[in-house]
Amino acid sequence: MDRAVDAVNLASAGGEISLVGLFLQADIVVKVVMLGLIGASIWVWAVVFEKWTGLRKVNGAADGFEDRFWSGGSLDELYDDEGTQPSHPMAAVFGAAMNEWRRSLRVAGAAISHTNVRDRIDRAITVSIQREMDRLERWMVFLASVGATAPFVGLFGTVWGIMRSFSAIAAMHNTNLAVVAPGIAEALFATAIGLVAAIPAVLAYNKISTDLTRFATRLEAFGSEFSAILSRQSEERA
Repeated sequence: MDRAVDAVNLASAGGEISLVGLFLQADIVVKVVMLGLIGASIWVWAVVFEKWTGLRKVNGAADGFEDRFWSGGSLDELYDDEGTQPSHPMAAVFGAAMNEWRRSLRVAGAAISHTNVRDRIDRAITVSIQREMDRLERWMVFLASVGATAPFVGLFGTVWGIMRSFSAIAAMHNTNLAVVAPGIAEALFATAIGLVAAIPAVLAYNKISTDLTRFATRLEAFGSEFSAILSRQSEERA
């Protein structure tokens, strides 16, 4: 109540309302809401930057890897160079497939059917793609959660602040606009911060999700082509 009354007195005295002033005059509950939303907004931008740089890096690495893969060089040399200790998702998919292919030929020899070899390679590729995409999709749930909940958290702060303002009005027995304006302004400020956190989170989530889906499709296409190549080599060695 005291903080709301102080805000009312400030407005009645002709004090200027600023963003810092609105925060300082806000009730402790509204302050906690504002600080939480500001922290979420900062975290959102950190996640966006990490995803943006990460996707650029893996796409660039995939471009270079595919150029080398389709250049006609030895798959064994490529595996020794990049497949044993992969530094990006496409190399990890390649390494998993090569490792499973070598293991199948070494353990079963000629006794294993080509269909079983292809099935084992496909499973290794699928598991590797899923593992790599799970790593790339880390923090995406956070972006979705902020985008969905931040406006409502801000609205809670607004409702709480308006309730405090009406309590101050009742205590002062004064319904002048100058009396109610500061309290309502600080309450609406919480909603504004909620929107500032939510809008970038929603936009970033949609854009990054599209980019991740496109990259997953790229990995799956590469995995299918590579599985066919290994299957043909297996038939040639039989």
